[in-house]
Amino acid sequence: MKKRKILSILLVGLTVIAVYLFSDISVLESSGTDNGVKGNSEWDIDFFDDFDSFNPDNWQDQRIWVNNEKQCYVPDNQYGTREVSEGTLKIKVINIGKKIECDNMDKHGNQHPETSYIAGRIASKNRKEFVKGKWTARLRIQGQSQASMFPAWWILGAQNNEPPVQEPDENICWPLTGSGEIDIFEHHGDYGSGHYTTGAIKSLGECDKGDWWSLRTSADTILSDFNTYSVEWEGSDLVYRLNDKEVYRNEGLGDNYPEPMFAILNFAKITDSPMDGEWVMEVDWVKHESRI
Repeated sequence: MKKRKILSILLVGLTVIAVYLFSDISVLESSGTDNGVKGNSEWDIDFFDDFDSFNPDNWQDQRIWVNNEKQCYVPDNQYGTREVSEGTLKIKVINIGKKIECDNMDKHGNQHPETSYIAGRIASKNRKEFVKGKWTARLRIQGQSQASMFPAWWILGAQNNEPPVQEPDENICWPLTGSGEIDIFEHHGDYGSGHYTTGAIKSLGECDKGDWWSLRTSADTILSDFNTYSVEWEGSDLVYRLNDKEVYRNEGLGDNYPEPMFAILNFAKITDSPMDGEWVMEVDWVKHESRI
């Protein structure tokens, strides 16, 4: 009888230990120690690019003149403006020291003037487009912030009528529904270092009429550190996070963006301030997740 009782106690003890160890492993697996690359029980990863190479099934170059920007977007990694190396994407602004002709056009058909500044801009338009869910990128700005810097990580409605136009339904002007804009990360160097802005563009109901300021906030960060920047549809809200911590929320605004949206990564030069060296936004990875 004693032996059976001792054996029973030992079995119970082993069961408790096994349950504890299994629970501990589960906690570790969902703790975020992988820099946010893995999903969790609420989400399914339906797009992930860790930039081992430049994948044309995920991205294409985008050449457009907006916001009176001073640089020319060039394709095919000309001058190294969208370099993929050592497992990261480098989107750059470069001063090549001489003015060249630029084929970028604005929304009204005007051609960008000659410029010595060139840059990279890529979009997942007609490649990877998703309705709602959560978009995240892990990125940093190399070196110190400078005046005129304007790097951005953002999403845009897939029916946007700006180039490249490749499908019959790409006929809706910004920022109407179908061409709505959500900015996940923007840094404007003219307003100082150590911050970025995040939030939505409010459509004013007409082509090219958008309110840039009332639906966004500025948040502090160390730009030269790798951070994760995300936007998530949480019910009817849009929730913006820095390293998984909420920094801003557009309450009730999520349903204003029912359309598929594509991602954009670009680095612009926004003013005439002088430029020192190359400007680089380094992107470790980009992903989109959908709720299970």
